[in-house]
Amino acid sequence: MSIIEFSNEEKETVVQRIKLYFEQELNQDIGQFDAEFLLDFFSKEVGPRFYNQGLRDARAVLDTKLENIDDALYEIEKPTEF
Repeated sequence: MSIIEFSNEEKETVVQRIKLYFEQELNQDIGQFDAEFLLDFFSKEVGPRFYNQGLRDARAVLDTKLENIDDALYEIEKPTEF
């Protein structure tokens, strides 16, 4: 799996949301550096788990679609004597 990276704009948006969360929910003021560090930590440690769950979800959707295609192919199959 490749490293999860954000554009500068995405990173700034997420960092601001982390800071806002800490302020509103925990009544704590954290700085830019701490919020960036937290984002990097979660991206590295938790991000792969979310990524893998996304893959499992995508596989489930694909499996369902492939079953439908397989059923449709059986429906148009022509009977033969051999």
